[in-house]
Amino acid sequence: MKIRILPLKRFSQNKKLYTAISQVLKYRPKNLGLFKLALTHKSASYKIYNKHSINNERLEFLGDSVLNTIVAEWLYQYYPDSDEGFLTQMRSKLVSRDNLNRIASEVSLNKIVFSELDRFPCKNVMGNAFEAVIGAIFIDAGYDNTRRHLHKYLFLPYINLSSFEQYIIDYKSKLIEWSQKNEMEVVFEEEEYIQKKSNKPLFHSDVKISDKILGSGKGNSKKEAQQEAAKQAFDLYVET
Repeated sequence: MKIRILPLKRFSQNKKLYTAISQVLKYRPKNLGLFKLALTHKSASYKIYNKHSINNERLEFLGDSVLNTIVAEWLYQYYPDSDEGFLTQMRSKLVSRDNLNRIASEVSLNKIVFSELDRFPCKNVMGNAFEAVIGAIFIDAGYDNTRRHLHKYLFLPYINLSSFEQYIIDYKSKLIEWSQKNEMEVVFEEEEYIQKKSNKPLFHSDVKISDKILGSGKGNSKKEAQQEAAKQAFDLYVET
């Protein structure tokens, strides 16, 4: 499938953008227009693309999937004896918006992102742009090169796994706090099962907002299942 990118106009502007991207991302793009798109927040799309509403949201969607796969593969190799629940929690911490915003700040992504934050305030602009950049690298260079680049330059250098093991993201509290501010009711419903092979309990949790199930989770404890369900709902209903 061909991706239509509006052309960049001036050679001097192209060269300046290419240099900036190379310095910040430590990556030399083949398709410069693709990276310009990845760095364009929707607040600036009309200005950058001459009244056309073109922005980085589709690349953000792609980059999110690529990043999750790369992180999952890395954790699978790094923790050979850990179960699914632990790996899922670790991945959630590493790809959380808070962490992506932090990494984007540390690599100085703000220097090359096109946005008008005063007109379109959003705390996750940089984290979202970071994912869009990953999507652009994936299209520009393929999966293996994207993985190597994240490992060497854009992700692993900013990750201390031992600290993330201790870091707890309380999505349930965050979701409840948000619902109270917006006068909405959040309800958690749980079921307990006994696993046949291990004879250990397994919990399933659904979280409802306004009587609609917006997140589901499972875990070896009620709390773990609720947190996974709350994260799904938070990502779907709050972050977006």
